[in-house]
Amino acid sequence: MPIDAAKALAAEPRTGEISWNSKDVQLYHLGIGAGVPATDPDELRYTLESRLHVLPSFATVAGSGSPGVISGLSMPGIEVDLAKVLHGGQALTVHRPLPVTGTATATNRIAAVYDKGKAAVLVLRTEVVDAEGPLWTNDAQIFVRGEGGWGGDRGPSARLEPPVGEPDRTVERPIREDQALLYRLSGDWNPLHADPEFAKVAGFERPILHGLCTYGSTLKAVVDTLLGGDVTRVKSYVTRFAGVVYPGETLRIRMWHTPGTAPGSTRVAVSAVERDDAPVLADTVVEHS
Repeated sequence: MPIDAAKALAAEPRTGEISWNSKDVQLYHLGIGAGVPATDPDELRYTLESRLHVLPSFATVAGSGSPGVISGLSMPGIEVDLAKVLHGGQALTVHRPLPVTGTATATNRIAAVYDKGKAAVLVLRTEVVDAEGPLWTNDAQIFVRGEGGWGGDRGPSARLEPPVGEPDRTVERPIREDQALLYRLSGDWNPLHADPEFAKVAGFERPILHGLCTYGSTLKAVVDTLLGGDVTRVKSYVTRFAGVVYPGETLRIRMWHTPGTAPGSTRVAVSAVERDDAPVLADTVVEHS
């Protein structure tokens, strides 16, 4: 079996230094669609170095680009075909606001391996600390088709009850034709997002947008729409990737503020407008102050 769950879970964590600067932050923000209109003061906080604020989802690429995903697939006990790999979900906890420039220590490990029958799910955890203490924790859930069935733990269900009633806010965000090509410059070089032939082998009609690009675009919409543009209010952000986005499509982002579940809790659902609101992100929650 290409995935040896016991070996993967017992493997020593990998620790290394990561660093980033304002250029990395600006490139990431542009990759998720910031800067439109280019002279809008609300957009300049994402694109102009003298006003720069860091969207917390930058943590998914800081230092080396999706550190928990691609590098995690080379951990001991893990040997999989990249064409069978899909990003199933992402959970981010922010311990304090991300600095524009930083150097930190990232520790990566396999936190869980689940047997879903026809697939395996790997939980790849990245914990990042700097000289002042913890900065963020990332959990990437990686879905590997054809690698389940060994009788292991199925793991918890990520499904939530659907939000009740009409959303409090709905916004639409266009995805440019070149969005995936720009986003991958932040470090996720999976050819699924650029190479048409590889995309066909993986079962898609053409290259798809990175799930983490949709993840970042959605968080930006929540921050801009409900949090007054204040990136420091975000405390955690979790989602399940329910479907794909093709560059050139439009995201419809629905938001429900649900103070009854937790202080500062917003439920979000994202769909692709041009494909009859096909689900893209589901079971999505942003916790904030």
